[in-house]
Amino acid sequence: MVRKQLDREAVRALLPRRDPQGHKGNYGRLLLLCGSRGYTGAAYLAAMGALRCGAGLVYLGVPESIYAIAAVKLTEPVVFPLPDDHGRLSAEAAEEVSGRLEQMDAVLLGCGLGQSPGVFAVVKRVLREAKCPVVLDADGINVLSGHKDILLERNAPTILTPHPGEFARFGGRIGADRMTAAGIYARQWNSIVVLKGHGTCVTDGTTGYRNPTGNPGMAVGGSGDLLAGMITGLLGQGLKPLEAAACGVWLHGAAGDLCAQELGQYAMLPTDMLMRLPGLLP
Repeated sequence: MVRKQLDREAVRALLPRRDPQGHKGNYGRLLLLCGSRGYTGAAYLAAMGALRCGAGLVYLGVPESIYAIAAVKLTEPVVFPLPDDHGRLSAEAAEEVSGRLEQMDAVLLGCGLGQSPGVFAVVKRVLREAKCPVVLDADGINVLSGHKDILLERNAPTILTPHPGEFARFGGRIGADRMTAAGIYARQWNSIVVLKGHGTCVTDGTTGYRNPTGNPGMAVGGSGDLLAGMITGLLGQGLKPLEAAACGVWLHGAAGDLCAQELGQYAMLPTDMLMRLPGLLP
């Protein structure tokens, strides 16, 4: 495996230039399916992470029972309700989601969704029908753990963003060399893997990036939701999936490092990281 490392100059060189004549449709149409009762923050952080990384249009689908909360919290994304069952997406949501996929440049599934038969039905439908890249995070990974073969059916890129616990539940084994472990997993499941943790590893099984940024202050609920949204935002603007994932991870960690310097590792929050992104982007 070819191993690489990013720095600020390399990340900026990979980011697409903004067309002076461009409009919002030029910078990615994204579909985010996130949140459930008690987990509206996950939807907020994912959507805002995508927008702060330059996405043009973000469509956020949430369970109907949390729609009012999400719509008040989020003014920039287009928030819409989906059928739910006890606060989580129901199987009926899959049909409406299916009708939106054709127009999208990237899809994010999983942040705060919870696990249920309805959530699984939606995840399965998206993975089978989406012709654009799909980012699978958190419960999107967990709900698929017994049905991993669906990943092998996809002809479009899939990015998996597990932390070590999710990696293990999905069948991955972490040894002394985390990059090698992530590479085996990536090849086995036809995916790009973002194995989170100290020195996050991003690989498609052939090329790997080990991230030098980040710190323990980022180990707080919501940090992963922010990262998933950022990667999706970069995907929607046309970055290749491996580079979108690697750049998102570097920017996420760099924002965390700025927070640690200014606020300390104990006090920093994912919303603080969100607000540091403008200083890292062109």
